[in-house]
Amino acid sequence: MSILGRVADLLQAKTHSLLNKLEDPNEQLDLSYEKMISGLQETKQHLAEVVTEQKLLERQMDQATQEADQAQDNAKLAMQSSREDLAREALVKRQAAQEKLQSLGKAHDNISAQVEKLIGYQKTLEGRIEQFRTQKEVMKSSYAAAQAQVKVTESLTGVGDHLSHVGDTMRRAEDKVAGAQAKADAMDGLLKAGVLNDPLDHRSSSEKELDAMRSNSAIDAELAKLKAELGKA
Repeated sequence: MSILGRVADLLQAKTHSLLNKLEDPNEQLDLSYEKMISGLQETKQHLAEVVTEQKLLERQMDQATQEADQAQDNAKLAMQSSREDLAREALVKRQAAQEKLQSLGKAHDNISAQVEKLIGYQKTLEGRIEQFRTQKEVMKSSYAAAQAQVKVTESLTGVGDHLSHVGDTMRRAEDKVAGAQAKADAMDGLLKAGVLNDPLDHRSSSEKELDAMRSNSAIDAELAKLKAELGKA
């Protein structure tokens, strides 16, 4: 692989890593839910518009029916008055009103079918939105719990920011304590060996040795005395 190819792969990997860090599942879920709600609102708006057209057609159908009935009554009245010309004119109007009513009826049937489809689609969409909302809340809760567990685990293992330097601090403290203990042991050994002198003790090394011998002899005499007393007992 060429150098440019490796650089491209590296940049792509860095880009994916950055996008993963920037992408919040909770925000993505809320955004998807808002889009579904927006789609539902648009569906309701379309349904309202179609229902409005349906109601207008129904009014026009009622008006055409009234016109046909009125023309029929006018034709009867004209025939009763022996006015065949007026009766014919009324019947022409009645026929036109019936044709209009027939056309309006076909249009009304088509719109009614659309209304039924939109109502069914709206109910289906509402069900899916409610199901998605429940799943969204469950996923958000699970994600929050997982995030909390990750933070606690990071703190316990020292991976997170809170305890990331505790291990190093503890090791440095242990090294200092061990060094101080070793120095104290060394100083004590040098003091006992006479290499170092107590500034308040003005005895020479020989005097110190003799005093130690006297102390040991006194202790031996005390032990012998105790042994004798125990033997007599």
